[in-house]
Amino acid sequence: YILAGVGKSTSLAKIAYYLQSNQCNPLLAACDTFRSGAVEQLSVHASCLNLPLYHQGYAKDPSAVAKAAINKATEDGNDVVLVDTAGRMQNNVPLMKALAKLVTETSPDLVLFVCEALVGNDGMDQLTMFQKALTMGGHTRPIDGIVLTKFDTVSDKVGAALTLTHLTGVPIAFCGTGQKYNHLKPLSVPFVIQSLFTS
Repeated sequence: YILAGVGKSTSLAKIAYYLQSNQCNPLLAACDTFRSGAVEQLSVHASCLNLPLYHQGYAKDPSAVAKAAINKATEDGNDVVLVDTAGRMQNNVPLMKALAKLVTETSPDLVLFVCEALVGNDGMDQLTMFQKALTMGGHTRPIDGIVLTKFDTVSDKVGAALTLTHLTGVPIAFCGTGQKYNHLKPLSVPFVIQSLFTS
């Protein structure tokens, strides 16, 4: 669940590739029913990865689409459902309520917040507001992890990433390090320490 334009769908596809490489059988759920072209974008990723895609097109209730995707995955034997949601600004109340509704009604095992590694201290405001928005729907579990995109472009500017995880207690699950599906890595602690001491 993230802002628009930071690599949400690509990150979801990378996670799908990671799961596929670890003997999982994911299904992609196109629950961004708001942005024109979102379903088609995810369809391209699904085709490239040879994975099933569940969608109902546009102008649908994302929560209903997600629930239907979970039912479809159960029927077809997929062991993971990756839900792609609409990018949203943290102060867009209707979209944030829709996100809270989706999380409340589907009870996901994992909720990931995706943001750019270059976001700086604004990332703290974004993450805090997303956390608050999730409680609007009665969802009490906070965001489980952070995916930092464009981590290969930050060079020595890793302080914001550290601040993000230190102040919120939310771990960094993955870092996007390029455009290919295998360009998704765990955060390298030695790299961060070296960057801090050489900057």
